[in-house]
Amino acid sequence: MNTNVRILVFSACAAAALLSGCANQGVQNPSGVPVTEMKPDERGFVAGTGMESQDLVAVTDKMARSILGIPQITNAKGTPRIVLDPVVNETRFPINKDIFLTRIRTQLNSKAAGRVLFLARDRMAALEREQQLKQSGAVTSSSDPNVVEFKGADYFLTGKLQGLSTRTSQGVSDYILYSFQLIDARTSDIIWEDSAEVKKQGLEDAAYR
Repeated sequence: MNTNVRILVFSACAAAALLSGCANQGVQNPSGVPVTEMKPDERGFVAGTGMESQDLVAVTDKMARSILGIPQITNAKGTPRIVLDPVVNETRFPINKDIFLTRIRTQLNSKAAGRVLFLARDRMAALEREQQLKQSGAVTSSSDPNVVEFKGADYFLTGKLQGLSTRTSQGVSDYILYSFQLIDARTSDIIWEDSAEVKKQGLEDAAYR
């Protein structure tokens, strides 16, 4: 075998060995329990005594149905307009408390067939800036830019989360009261109020974020 042939054979063997080594060093799937996809209203195997997704779904579904049943909504001559007022969290769990009102709003918007309207007060800065751009002529408007059409609220929807916690050598116990109110913006009357209660016990506590 001449020198050129030896060099080609050696190069081919080296390349094959290199590729084999790279293949053996590829990313390996981690061992352990794989991710399990679940429904939001299901209680999972990773749970604590605090607020879980199934509690959120059950509570907000109940509140949305309850609001649609009151006379001020069912017998309203016009379409009531509602502003969300931040929820007060008095429990020991540092959660995103306003997610409750967000889900009540989305449930009503998707299932109430326009029987109530929500005002985007959290977007007022952007809305006012757009109004100013139209009035200055910087952007076009399909209507009179000088006519301000921002509506006032008929009702405020708010809520409060309160809890009682007990911890002993036997485990942890948590009771949470979810209460929500619809307040008349003109009179400050509480025209609707409803609540839900959840109590859980467990051997260990869990971290909530």
